[in-house]
Amino acid sequence: MTRHPLQRLAAPSRTFSLALHTAGLASFLMSFRFLNELLHPIAHGFGGNYQHLTNIGLALSFATFVAAVLADLTLSPALFRLKNVLSVTSAPLEVLITLLYWGIRAVDKKLLFPPDFELALVPDLSFHLAPAVALTLDLLLLSPPYTVPAYGAMAISMTIAFLYWGWVEFCFSYNGWYPYPIFAVLDTAQRVVLFTFSASLMTGSTVLLKWLYGRINGYGKMEKEAHKPLKKVQ
Repeated sequence: MTRHPLQRLAAPSRTFSLALHTAGLASFLMSFRFLNELLHPIAHGFGGNYQHLTNIGLALSFATFVAAVLADLTLSPALFRLKNVLSVTSAPLEVLITLLYWGIRAVDKKLLFPPDFELALVPDLSFHLAPAVALTLDLLLLSPPYTVPAYGAMAISMTIAFLYWGWVEFCFSYNGWYPYPIFAVLDTAQRVVLFTFSASLMTGSTVLLKWLYGRINGYGKMEKEAHKPLKKVQ
């Protein structure tokens, strides 16, 4: 298939593209294996481990890289387009998860997990850093530029944020506890602020990724769009 003129490296391909996507997929599978071996009350509650946004993001990242690997092996334009469509959500979401996790952890890690549930460094990085790195590399090196406008990114982010909040509250109605201690600390109004802020941060993640793409791949228009995301750039 013809490579987009702004795409830095060949993809789909059975060379570097396949190597990166296979390595990412292997990392995600190791995280899933570790997750399945964890024994804690949340895993046995309604919603299981997928009450955590981290694990929902991991599942979406896994689906993105499955499509990427299949595209590399088959050189299928349709699978490559599917990977790119999934990436519009999974890459900014993983950047959001990384920023929120390490940001909140730096303030007070007890807001994220009880003291006896803290992960060792390697699995912690595999859940809360590796997916964002892998998906960002895929976007910057192996994908055409994002075409989603700021308003579209904002709509996607708000939808994900409030769907997740609804899911958390639905699980709470069965379990009587929240997956993250921070939710129990906040009242309803404060949760609205938290999820609205998270949606804004995810929108900002999309804008940041667009700016990085423009900077690295020499696409000036995309850089300008990132600087003024709500203004149409000629």
